[in-house]
Amino acid sequence: MQDEPEVAVLRVGHRAGRDDRLTTHVGLTARALGADRVLYAGEGESRDARETVEDVTDRFGGPFAVETVDSPNATIRNWEGPVVHLTMYGERVQDVEEEIRAVHDDGPLLVVVGSGKVPFSVYEAADWNVGVTNQPHSEVAALAVFLDRLFDGRELDREWTDAKRRVVPQATGKQVETPEE
Repeated sequence: MQDEPEVAVLRVGHRAGRDDRLTTHVGLTARALGADRVLYAGEGESRDARETVEDVTDRFGGPFAVETVDSPNATIRNWEGPVVHLTMYGERVQDVEEEIRAVHDDGPLLVVVGSGKVPFSVYEAADWNVGVTNQPHSEVAALAVFLDRLFDGRELDREWTDAKRRVVPQATGKQVETPEE
């Protein structure tokens, strides 16, 4: 989010044909809930996911970047800041969120979300392996809960720049307008 150190989300383990929608939703959730960019691993990365997230950013505002990386392991290894791996096998989010938040105040944070079996090297390289409920569920849900806790809900009031469309909150119905309206 603006005026805060960067938060990037790295999606590892995309399974082509099976994870296209989830990979897209990782990017959309990262954008909507305060991350600055999503990094998709090059091998098996869904071009459709990248295009969808870029299209949403173009229509509903940013800033938000979508990038492709060749090696998730190299990205994690070379990251200049702490790395959080979201996994059901990790420490409970409620037990480590304050510590992570404090460290993030000093620099960029990389949040890693996987698909299928994540290589053990990711567990070893992460500064924290964090579980949201320690039960099987979607990596998108884990990312949403984690980002909301990281930002203490501030991401929900984010202002978007260069938006061509804006959703108008209301109790019933759907209203989307251009910012000039």
